[in-house]
Amino acid sequence: MNEVRTAHTADLDAATLVAAHTLLDDAFEGDLTDHDWEHALGGIHALAFDGDELIGHASVVQRRMLHAGRALRAGYVEGVAVHPAHRRRGLGAALMTAVERVIHRAYDLGALSTSDGGRSLYAARGWLAWQGPTFALTPLGIARTEEDDGGVYVLPVTTSLAPAGELVCDWRDGDVW
Repeated sequence: MNEVRTAHTADLDAATLVAAHTLLDDAFEGDLTDHDWEHALGGIHALAFDGDELIGHASVVQRRMLHAGRALRAGYVEGVAVHPAHRRRGLGAALMTAVERVIHRAYDLGALSTSDGGRSLYAARGWLAWQGPTFALTPLGIARTEEDDGGVYVLPVTTSLAPAGELVCDWRDGDVW
């Protein structure tokens, strides 16, 4: 039987962090950058185990989003992956249940950026595709992020959102969304 545990980055030992990094690198077929890995750190990790083997990972980290004239505390989901040999068994949903619990208890909204392959998972769980334009608050000011339009999903928690409006994320190195 698979088990999902949650822990803050600070509470994970080096071996678990290496296993999570390796799992994500394998799942993203070598497209995981150092920035992508860094984005998954500093928050709460949901870790799926089969015995002692790490077979699934997701994390939620705090970010700031600007929407409708307000700064919102967002639980941003990163690094969602299940080992290929364990897919299609509900582990992705179990990982999302764990991070959504954190989002519902600690944030104004959840947010994430997904590939085409992940859209159905998030939509089935009640996440809303952001319909409006996306932006990032860069060191030089607010910049349009057209390439991310259509791939951003939100989960309203304590605030109402206008998904056809503008959504601005805070700055970070690498992919901003």
